[in-house]
Amino acid sequence: MQKNSSKKATAKVNTPVTEQFFVFSKQNYILMTAGVLLIVLGFILMSGTEDIFSSTKLTVAPILVLAGFVVEIFAIMLKFDK
Repeated sequence: MQKNSSKKATAKVNTPVTEQFFVFSKQNYILMTAGVLLIVLGFILMSGTEDIFSSTKLTVAPILVLAGFVVEIFAIMLKFDK
C-alpha cells in the first residue's frame, strides 16, 4: 500500500487573535531604565583622569552604581498589576 506523499491539503483554521503576553509591565520597564541610567551616570562620574582621589569618584559614583544595580533587582523582582 503506497502512501500519497504528494501535496497535502491543509485546512485553514481560524484561530482567535490573542493578546501578546509580556513578562514585565510598563512600571518594570520604567524602573529598569532608571536603574540603567543610574549605573551609566555612576560610571561617567568615575571616568576621567583629573583628581583621581576626589570624593565624587571614590564615594558618590560607586554608590550610584550600586543603587542602580539594586533598582535593577527590584525592577525584575517586583510584580505590578497589568
